[in-house]
Amino acid sequence: MRTPSSNPGQNPGHGGRSGRKFFSKRKVCRFCVESELKIDYKNADILFHFLTERGKIVPRRISGTCAKHQRELTVAIKRARNLALIPFVATRG
Repeated sequence: MRTPSSNPGQNPGHGGRSGRKFFSKRKVCRFCVESELKIDYKNADILFHFLTERGKIVPRRISGTCAKHQRELTVAIKRARNLALIPFVATRG
């Protein structure tokens, strides 16, 4: 008889994960590597790389930027939004 806590199809004791470990390449900050690349609210082309298709700011763990540059990037995106250089939200279409 099965106990109510056991889940069919999952290996008990592993929390539902398989035995393989996931290894990904370490992300590096674009602004630390390329010193000539500056964060500026007027450069909307660079800022668009750090926005999702819905208009949200991409977090550090996904974009790979360091904490210092993520803070600068956030301020630059907010300034560009207030000056209508980039949209607050994506338009539905």
